[in-house]
Amino acid sequence: MKTITLGKTGIEVTELCFGALPMGPLQKSLTVEEGGECIAHALELGVTMVDTAQMYGTYPMVKYAIDKTGKKPVVSTKSTAATYEDMEAAVNEALEKMGLAHIDVMLLHAARVDENLFELRAGAWQCMKDYKEKGLIKAIGVATHSVRTVKRAAVMDDVDVVFPLINKIGRGIIHGTHAEMEQAIELCFENSKGVYFMKVFAGGYLLKQYDEAIQYCSDLSKGRAPLVMGMVAKDEVDMNISYLAGKNVESQIKTLKESPEKHFIVVQGLCSACGKCIEVCHSAAISMGEKASIKKDKCVTCGYCVGTCPEFAIRMI
Repeated sequence: MKTITLGKTGIEVTELCFGALPMGPLQKSLTVEEGGECIAHALELGVTMVDTAQMYGTYPMVKYAIDKTGKKPVVSTKSTAATYEDMEAAVNEALEKMGLAHIDVMLLHAARVDENLFELRAGAWQCMKDYKEKGLIKAIGVATHSVRTVKRAAVMDDVDVVFPLINKIGRGIIHGTHAEMEQAIELCFENSKGVYFMKVFAGGYLLKQYDEAIQYCSDLSKGRAPLVMGMVAKDEVDMNISYLAGKNVESQIKTLKESPEKHFIVVQGLCSACGKCIEVCHSAAISMGEKASIKKDKCVTCGYCVGTCPEFAIRMI
């Protein structure tokens, strides 16, 4: 696999980054062993970067893979913490639960927040800078779906890395257009920020356009940004590695195109219409009548709504 250096951080990673979101309780709810074996398989095959987050519930899986293989990947994680104290707890949780001596990349987890993010979470941002100074974090930045936030981060001296949402159809982008997000990402590259791409398949929506979706992001990257792909099975790892290595995966792509589309639904009999799912949905994909309902054409299947629903009424089918 090709390797990429993240901006000026000196952190070198493979073009393929293992996305740990879908294997956790927000989506597939794999066991620690199941998820850990999948990550371990990727590490053994040469993948050197794993993306996770405090809210994903996948830290034990990452630790399992590290312990099993003896291979330490570049770990990127993120937290929605807003205060200094909460971010400090988040950093220490990540270090402890993954058995790390340091965190390679720590991000403000802020899908919906606009360019005022760094003021709204000033305490958390200061904590990240302090821990970077201590050597417990190597690089800091932001994970976002917002065009305006990407533009702001691109010109901030203390931002090392930016993790923007981008895909072939622009699904999930907020605070701007698809073209404007492309321009904002290019500004990050021009200012030597480390960049890696989120939602390459638009949360699974583009899996039936697998090769086109990857090619779009590869063309935009021009070898400058890793592609984060959520994976839950070893054959998915094999396919993604093979594709990026230029090998023939036509049979696997054909199977993908013939497989039923996965999506979230609200079990109406369980929904209490509390509205908590709407509060956490960063894609405006949930509406409320007598009960909540999910608009498939806007959902990026992140699963954040699943984690917040007190009735466990939201399911992937």
